[in-house]
Amino acid sequence: MIDSEFTYICESNLTFMVIEKSDRLILLTNDDGLYAAGLKTLQGVMEEFGKVVMISTMDSQSGMSQALTVKTPLRVKLLDENERHRIYACNGTPTDSIKLAVNQLLERKPDWVVSGINHGANSSVSVLYSGTMAAALEGCLYGITSVGFSLNNFSSAADFSACSTYIRYIMEKIAQEPLPAGVCLNVNIPAADKKDIRGIRVCRQSKGNWKEEFEKRKDPMGKTYYWLTGIFINHEPDADDTDEWALANNYVSVVPVSVDMTAHSYIGKLRERF
Repeated sequence: MIDSEFTYICESNLTFMVIEKSDRLILLTNDDGLYAAGLKTLQGVMEEFGKVVMISTMDSQSGMSQALTVKTPLRVKLLDENERHRIYACNGTPTDSIKLAVNQLLERKPDWVVSGINHGANSSVSVLYSGTMAAALEGCLYGITSVGFSLNNFSSAADFSACSTYIRYIMEKIAQEPLPAGVCLNVNIPAADKKDIRGIRVCRQSKGNWKEEFEKRKDPMGKTYYWLTGIFINHEPDADDTDEWALANNYVSVVPVSVDMTAHSYIGKLRERF
């Protein structure tokens, strides 16, 4: 259990320092836009843990992955500020938002970067395309304890009421001991009533891929355009240690994600070949 007035941060290895919750600075963003219901739910929980600085775009940036804005100026506007939070609107991507906040907008490096709650799961290979998880990974690159949260419901009217309990539980664990350098968490919550969620499963990313299909259409002027659609194919539907299995069986999946994309298992073989 954590004390009601204090929490703990890792100073080095197994050495811990007690700090007041009021001193914790939390950077919050998403890829669904500033007024997305998931972001509002996450903000409410994060304000229980410290001062929140929220930055997001006015519109959706889904599927932007780690994209950066390099051809147009970035602009930011302060929308609201009180003792609990400071809220900015930005015209960039989720990764832009983290970079801009850490480098220009914050008085110091935040203690946490928290992203979400995304409309739709970011399980399996979707983590590669996700703007929500890109923001968490960007925080991780800055050496900040970072988590991305997603709900397995793509509807704009998705019900986020079951999310708060699990987000609170996970962040309380992180408050007791931060994540190691180079690791963030990808948390996906099933689209189920709270009473039907069976708990939390720490698991691995499922092997799968999106079978992209472009639907060919005609606009009112008779010109051809293409609309991206797709079907996810799970390559290991029966593996009970994956995020896809966890979601399908009403568990919250928690996958530790590394910023190191090296295929370490193949280094030895590749050295032999070369």
